[in-house]
Amino acid sequence: MLSMKEMLLPLVAVVLVIGPLWLMFKKGVNKENAKARVLTQISIFAGVFMIVMIMQAHSFTVLAQEAAKAGASSDAGLGFIAAALAVAASALGAGWAVASAAPAAIGAISENPDNFGKAIIFVALGEGVAIYGLLISILIINKL
Repeated sequence: MLSMKEMLLPLVAVVLVIGPLWLMFKKGVNKENAKARVLTQISIFAGVFMIVMIMQAHSFTVLAQEAAKAGASSDAGLGFIAAALAVAASALGAGWAVASAAPAAIGAISENPDNFGKAIIFVALGEGVAIYGLLISILIINKL
């Protein structure tokens, strides 16, 4: 069963993060106060995040002690981290490749519609990178 702290802490965090946004939209935004409001929102979010992490630090240590008693190794955890990194890095690379190739392909197609087959290959190659990262992550997870 959840304790009162565990039930109220997320509610307080949501109110502290959303409250200033509500005030900003209620009063309106102008050039004088926009920068201050954004910086205030970022600092409130960072503060709430740190408070939540500090409040939950005891839970993290309890979970780590239970895992150590059970004899769990860190190999599975490192494998999941490797799979996540494979997907994240390949998705970022694919996004970068598509972002640079797609506008050029659109420009080439608008000038000459016969260039569609040649231009779409570069966009598809960029998207293939993400699929390769996903396949690698599936292979890593299957080995765990």
